[in-house]
Amino acid sequence: MKYYKEIILKDSRKCILRNATEQDAAAALENFILTHKQTDFLLSCPDEIKMTADDEAQYLKEKAVSENEIEIIAVIDEILIGTAGIECIGNRYKTRHRAEFGISIDEKYWGLGIGSALTEACIECAKKAGYVQLELNVVSGNESAVQLYKKFGFTEFGRNPRGFRSRSGGWQETVYMYLEL
Repeated sequence: MKYYKEIILKDSRKCILRNATEQDAAAALENFILTHKQTDFLLSCPDEIKMTADDEAQYLKEKAVSENEIEIIAVIDEILIGTAGIECIGNRYKTRHRAEFGISIDEKYWGLGIGSALTEACIECAKKAGYVQLELNVVSGNESAVQLYKKFGFTEFGRNPRGFRSRSGGWQETVYMYLEL
């Protein structure tokens, strides 16, 4: 799946959103590790990330040729500052209508509209791929992310009070959300 869009951020800078390719592997991995160090709201702890640049290149190569999955990067002044993507939840008849959405952005670029732009891009790609439902999990304490998803029409359908175990503060409640496409 291919995606490309130029947007103007709240601070008037230009940001390019495009599908990631295997040539972006090193920068994407670096951003992945960085964003997981910056917040406790993402799925893994930084020391758990064992992926290599070669692993990331293979992952991005597969996404670049996929008809129903994508990894989109946000680039400002040739610096990769965020990623978002959609993945099929299952390839069997009963689940192939559903995709999972994930996003992470370098905290230096929060509040500029990149989260909204990446969310909108993934929703557009999910529709293009033929999904009828987009899903995500978000830590309930991540209020800005919860509000972002609600702004795009995501609806809460459940909570897990022990969804994540934080190394710094015990349990984190996760909120399950979905969007009908």
